[in-house]
Amino acid sequence: MNSKFLVKRPIITEKITANSHLGQYGFVVEPEATKNEVRKAVEGIYKVKVTGVNIINVKPKSRHYGRRLRVKPGYKKAIVTLQKGQKLDILPQ
Repeated sequence: MNSKFLVKRPIITEKITANSHLGQYGFVVEPEATKNEVRKAVEGIYKVKVTGVNIINVKPKSRHYGRRLRVKPGYKKAIVTLQKGQKLDILPQ
């Protein structure tokens, strides 16, 4: 799979922002992505050295919208740990 389209977008949440000082960043990735593919994609896109990748499958959830029951789709996210001293400039200032 093309690494350019493997990583969809970064995740900007309070928990991920708090872990950025540890060199950990989160990304939404394609459902068929593997750890090695995510590692190569992040290293290629952001020009950094990745030391670890953790993958989490987020399950779909049911939500009520008024009287209707809808399903919020699930997704796959990757928590990427960078080599000590490296940073990404994806977080808002």
